[in-house]
Amino acid sequence: MNKSMLAAAVLAVAFLAACDRPTVVTVPTPVPGPAGATGATGATGTTGSTGSTGSTGYTGSTGATGATGSTGDTGSTGATGKTGSGAVIIVTPAASAP
Repeated sequence: MNKSMLAAAVLAVAFLAACDRPTVVTVPTPVPGPAGATGATGATGTTGSTGSTGSTGYTGSTGATGATGSTGDTGSTGATGKTGSGAVIIVTPAASAP
């Protein structure tokens, strides 16, 4: 029985070795050629819209105090008063606190 199993194994190997194997075909990958000429310059784009107005700035600080002005001219002398009638008014000072 050992010989028949050995013979079956040898036949199986022979049949499998004789099977048609598919051929692997490798397709070559394309290689890029040299670069072409540069194209023409494109047309200028349209002008963009105007931006928003900025916010109001901060109020500035208070300025420095100005210099003191010049002294004015002396006024004219007043007119002479009327002569008194001879009555004398005496003002007494207030009493001091005790």
